[in-house]
Amino acid sequence: MKRLFDLLFTVVCVSMLSPIIVIIAVLVRVNLGSPIIFSQNRPGLHGKIFKIMKFRTMLDIIDENGNLLPDDHRMTQFGRFLRSTSLDELPGLFNVLKGDMSLVGPRPLLVQYLPLYSDEQARRHNVRPGITGWAQVNGRNAISWDEKFKLDIWYVENQSLLLDIKILLLTVKKVFVRDGISAEGHVTIEPFKGSNND
Repeated sequence: MKRLFDLLFTVVCVSMLSPIIVIIAVLVRVNLGSPIIFSQNRPGLHGKIFKIMKFRTMLDIIDENGNLLPDDHRMTQFGRFLRSTSLDELPGLFNVLKGDMSLVGPRPLLVQYLPLYSDEQARRHNVRPGITGWAQVNGRNAISWDEKFKLDIWYVENQSLLLDIKILLLTVKKVFVRDGISAEGHVTIEPFKGSNND
């Protein structure tokens, strides 16, 4: 039922939002250049690697050694707007159609975090990652990694269609409130350094 719900809901969303997706793509090209889509390897169901798709929100500014500058130096007002409204996540709907992601589930994190998880934290990969999730509607990036993982595992253990619908409705509310977008002192959230360092 979950996969069928994902497909039906996503097809409707893509159909309704296609004009907005096109407009944002044009604005990203004008404000940030190309590529329009930011893609990155992320672990999905059972840790299988896939390429997540988002609208680009940062400039590619490098230092004299050719290294990218920190996020807060590359983030623009336009990029902040896309992130605060979650409009940068719209291309992720195509990840849902492909089956890499679900509408609701633990957010797919960076591949380099995989060896840092405890056995309990690794259970977040027992379900497909989501565009939104239980942790996103209960603090998003403003909560600690420990809290985030506990919320992810709670979702894995309690997932249901009704819970997914509740999370989607709460996500809409969060988007309008723009709550929990970033951790204090960071553009998004501080890097995860492992269970022993939480």
